[in-house]
Amino acid sequence: MVDSGGNLVAYSRMDGTQLAAAALAEHKARVAVTYRRETKAFEAGIDGGLTYQLTLDGVIGSRGGVPLVVDGKLIGGIGVSGGTGSQDEVCAKAGAAAN
Repeated sequence: MVDSGGNLVAYSRMDGTQLAAAALAEHKARVAVTYRRETKAFEAGIDGGLTYQLTLDGVIGSRGGVPLVVDGKLIGGIGVSGGTGSQDEVCAKAGAAAN
């Protein structure tokens, strides 16, 4: 989880998860905050031929990054990695809903 400035504020990793998942999860959370949208939007855009999105700073075209919005105000983002894209997305949305 990152704050509204993209700074890491909380992190947890399951035993046995690939080491790269840590950096990917933080990256997804930061992108969700920076662009104020789920990283799924970039995945869909890139899959749909909007490859220019790959030129945007820091973009990741993979599900699992969700912005945290409370009362219309962006307060941070959650990033999940280590499963399939669908699994990462479900976990991130569950975390956002619990907020």
